Amino acid sequence: MAPNKTPTPPKKTGKTPLKKTRRGGPVPGGSFLGNALTGILILLLAASIYSYFAEGTQTEEVGLSQIAGDIQAGLVTSIDVSGNDLALTYVDGAKKTSMKDPDESLPSTLVNYGVTPAELSKVAISIKSPSGLQFWLATLLPFIFPLVFIGVLFWFLARQVRGAGMQAFTFGQSKARMIDPKDTSQRVMFADVAGAKEAKEELTEIVDFLKNPKKFLDIGARIPKGIILMGAPGTGKTLLARAVAGEAGVPFFSISGSEFVEMFVGVGASRVRDLFMMAKRAAPAIIFVDEIDAVGRVRGTGVGGGNDEREQTLNQILVEMDGFDPTEKVIIMAATNRPDVLDPALLRPGRFDRRVTIDLPDRKDRHEILTVHARKKPLGPDVNLEVIAERTPGFSGAELYSLMNEGAILAARENRKEITQYDLIRSIEKVMLGPERKSHLLSKKEKRLTAYHEAGHALVSSVLPNADPVHKISIISRGRAGGYTLKLPFEDRRMHSRNSFKDDIAATLGGYVAEEMIYGDVTTGPSNDLAVLTALARDMVARYGMSDTLGPVAFVNDRIEGGGKVSQEVAAKIDAEVSKIIAEARQRATQVLTDHRGALDSIAEKLVEVETVERAEFEALLVANGITPKKREENEQPVTITD
Repeated sequence: MAPNKTPTPPKKTGKTPLKKTRRGGPVPGGSFLGNALTGILILLLAASIYSYFAEGTQTEEVGLSQIAGDIQAGLVTSIDVSGNDLALTYVDGAKKTSMKDPDESLPSTLVNYGVTPAELSKVAISIKSPSGLQFWLATLLPFIFPLVFIGVLFWFLARQVRGAGMQAFTFGQSKARMIDPKDTSQRVMFADVAGAKEAKEELTEIVDFLKNPKKFLDIGARIPKGIILMGAPGTGKTLLARAVAGEAGVPFFSISGSEFVEMFVGVGASRVRDLFMMAKRAAPAIIFVDEIDAVGRVRGTGVGGGNDEREQTLNQILVEMDGFDPTEKVIIMAATNRPDVLDPALLRPGRFDRRVTIDLPDRKDRHEILTVHARKKPLGPDVNLEVIAERTPGFSGAELYSLMNEGAILAARENRKEITQYDLIRSIEKVMLGPERKSHLLSKKEKRLTAYHEAGHALVSSVLPNADPVHKISIISRGRAGGYTLKLPFEDRRMHSRNSFKDDIAATLGGYVAEEMIYGDVTTGPSNDLAVLTALARDMVARYGMSDTLGPVAFVNDRIEGGGKVSQEVAAKIDAEVSKIIAEARQRATQVLTDHRGALDSIAEKLVEVETVERAEFEALLVANGITPKKREENEQPVTITD
């Protein structure tokens, strides 16, 4: 799936826009310690500022005898009397303060200190009568201000504590996120979703019901209460659910199944009730539960029995869905990539009535998805998205988005303004295997051994009729692989035959056989190959019934209780059949490499020389050694990579 980022204008539905409510947001008091430290720092800063200014405005205080001497010397120009406080101004502009006797006036006091009336007349004496408010402020402010500040600080901290305590009252509320239908920045329409044509057609009825429910109710039809979207990760289940809400123009409440589960029993059920209550108030609306298998697994298998929190949450979901009235116009959608583990009560008619399967995109869908993701990216003239779509079988919508994004990153890293075809080709391998490990340098011996290993894969795959054609070989380390052989089909295919599996196992063994043939020894390099081919051979025998000895019996299956436990006798037969299939594949790979030893050497030498061989150059080497390259056929398989 791929969203189109171009906003679509909302449809006029005549409904009042919903107010966005803050549900499940951060709880006040979550940063109580941080707020406390901040308050203390503010208090210390304020005290420092107050102390600085208090010291900066402090003047020198002198005694009455010194004042009398200064007046006699003619140094004092004026004296301001405010109560018992004296403010003196000197000839040089200096300011000094003093205190007089409260029982005597200032002139009489100075006369007693020997100042004559003539000397006193040269000093301007002014008497100010301070108001009661000013007096009390001047007296009490230095004491009241710190107390008030501390009180405000403690009130603020106490408020934070109360906010944290209120979390207990909101613990059972739903944490669902609501997308307003009027929010064009988040609105998704069917036109913005590439591929999944069948799924969109199936969901069109849901949109029609939400827009015009009367048409269905008048004829006695009831729209499905629940729709479950099933598909591999990254196929766009959430995007399709949002598109249904966008097409219908209704609120979209989304929540993950894991958000219902807490360590306290009963919280999940409470959140389910609150979620459905919110949706009913906003009806018509859609509730979307992502990864519903987190709470919807088969009951009776978890620890705790009936008191298990997940079971109580699931029970509440079932009750709420049964309680739906036909006219409520609330539809619940859910998504999962594990439908096999869901409880049967969820999937019965009347609950999740409709199941929509979203498959991996085919080549045409991949081209559409790549086109959507390329709209805001500057592409070079050599870019051909059809080729990219052909080389990415098995890619999901999310992987195709990552591919286009990696291509843009590669272009920006090299200071280019356009994305080239080479960037996208490199991005395919980066998404599949990981980035190149250019610092991982091989010795000459290891480089040659790796070249023969990858040449063995490529040659066996090219000779056997049912194996995939080779598109690229490289001995440059990428991700965890020391080298890789990229095999891609001409056409997508959803069914695989026994002969194609056998050829694939032989091609996977090509690297192991080549090492043994050339060096008479084997290394740890083929370890991943051996794990992959062993698992495939075991699936052929135990899962797909492709064994002549054991017959068409599925000994291992997800639908079989316990995964399909078998007796020791049957397990031994399965092991014997697996070993037989691998031994036959090894013999076939050995025969191919022996018959075409010259081609093996040519491919390996070319890899040692250039490190990477593309399809055209590889096919030229095959033709030079008498091997006809594969052409486009109808019996090709999905992409296979061997390292």
